Amino acid sequence: MSASPLRRILFVEDDPDIQVVATMALESLGGFSVFSCASGAEALSRFGEISPDLVLLDVMMPGMDGPATLAALRQLPSGGVPVVFMTARVQAHEIASYREMGAVDVIAKPFDPMTLAETVRTIWSSLGS
Repeated sequence: MSASPLRRILFVEDDPDIQVVATMALESLGGFSVFSCASGAEALSRFGEISPDLVLLDVMMPGMDGPATLAALRQLPSGGVPVVFMTARVQAHEIASYREMGAVDVIAKPFDPMTLAETVRTIWSSLGS
């Protein structure tokens, strides 16, 4: 999966401040193209046009939450893209639950903007092993 370089990230986050900080960190420090969506519904409607390599997905969002968004993504023809949840809920049983849902990894909030891009790159690299 990670044989190809990570370029396009779909970032689904309802908090505008987190969206700005993470997008700046991923673009400036990581060199990624980041496409932000404020809701699961928006992510689903734009998924085909964006064609992301990876999805960073907030767990707790109004309306369609992260797990529901992940389930809906998996129903799309090209919905097998790796998904990483970003959440403050990172107890061991919660992380295990996210992985059972199909997430490849979890990034804890609050995250360090200076290391976010490297964390994402490390997760991407681990997908090939």
